[in-house]
Amino acid sequence: MTTKISVPVQQAEQRPEHHEHSAKKGTEHSKGYKALRRFFAILGPGLITGAADDDPSGISTYSVAGAAYGYATLWVALITFPLMTAVQLMCARLGIVTGCGLAASVRMHCPRWVLWGACAILAVANITNIGADLGGMAEATQLVTGIRPMIWIPVYAVLMVVLMFWASYRLMAEIFKWMTLVLFAYVFASFYAHVDWRHALMVTFVPHVEFSRGFLSVLVAILGTTISPYLFFWQAAEEVEEKREKGKNHATRNESTHYQLKCARTDTVSGMFFSNFIMYFIILTTAATLHAHGKTDITTAREAAEALRPLAGNGAYLLFTLGLIGTGMLGVPVLVGSCAYAISEAAGWRGSVADKPRQAHKFYLVMAIAMAMGLALNFFGLNAVKMLFFSALMNGLLAPPLILLVILLTSSRKVMGPRTNSPLLKSLGWVTFAIMTAAAVGMLIT
Repeated sequence: MTTKISVPVQQAEQRPEHHEHSAKKGTEHSKGYKALRRFFAILGPGLITGAADDDPSGISTYSVAGAAYGYATLWVALITFPLMTAVQLMCARLGIVTGCGLAASVRMHCPRWVLWGACAILAVANITNIGADLGGMAEATQLVTGIRPMIWIPVYAVLMVVLMFWASYRLMAEIFKWMTLVLFAYVFASFYAHVDWRHALMVTFVPHVEFSRGFLSVLVAILGTTISPYLFFWQAAEEVEEKREKGKNHATRNESTHYQLKCARTDTVSGMFFSNFIMYFIILTTAATLHAHGKTDITTAREAAEALRPLAGNGAYLLFTLGLIGTGMLGVPVLVGSCAYAISEAAGWRGSVADKPRQAHKFYLVMAIAMAMGLALNFFGLNAVKMLFFSALMNGLLAPPLILLVILLTSSRKVMGPRTNSPLLKSLGWVTFAIMTAAAVGMLIT
């Protein structure tokens, strides 16, 4: 009797505990899933900006750095992450708080010569970068098709113009940002490439600097392709677009909220982390493959693609090509779009990637001219890899004055009201300006 009664009672006592435990686990799982969904829902301009930063110019520059100097420049990824995040976060905050892009803010608060000087710097850097990216995409495509780059360059230019004019950039970004996942091949390749992890980690945390023109040129190029002028204009403009898309009118667009700024911080930090994470592994992989085997001077896309051979074998060229096409299709429209935003805001024209060409014909005309000029650069017989590296170098030389503008605008109560930069953000901004300036000056006088 006792046995018969005690067993059911014991089971009965255990069941509620079991159900309670299951319910608790289910609730925790549900909370985790909802938190993950909220995180991905927040991602937008910051993530796209970070992904666009690893464009063909970036891939080429990091490959050149890894091949030429091995692991010696790995530490730069740790330095550029907080610096890049600080500048992009300032630009994001500027767009959210003022409801205006960077060029529009400069137009309202600075002399005309500063405004058009900033636009000229951006235009020169962007057109060079557009041309370099188109050339890099075309040369990489030749690896798997055998068709000459001069045929692919206008094909890619026309394709992107058609997509920018008749499809939303958001749709393009959704499609092509998945192609950038191919860049994770560099992460996987590092585990097949016999990396000297002890040495790599040591130079990651103990910076190595050579006071030679070659090393400082590579350093400026890495800084330039990572902390690029076009990203400043693009992120500020896209934060404004986000508010417009959510139905904010002009009056309420100027009312920033703590929640909006918090979301922008999460989005921007995530995007910049992704950008620098990929940069670190491109340098690491090219150092362990190309530099380790004596290939220290990359002059062709074929040589750059060799870094992926330990992982993909003969498919290395295909992986490299997909990565360059994906990042180029994401990066070139950002370059073209940021140029159009800057000129349109400076001139006071209506313009947005959300508008149709007939609604903002001047905005789209600037886009077409920028693409055409970038396309034309490829017919001067310039080497694609060297052109990609040169565009990064130019970005590094032209970025400091624009960083200075961003710091001054976002630190001004007249512009930002009570939402000026925090002491930490302002300090990181000034450190970024100082490092970018010192590297550029060091390269020029060495």
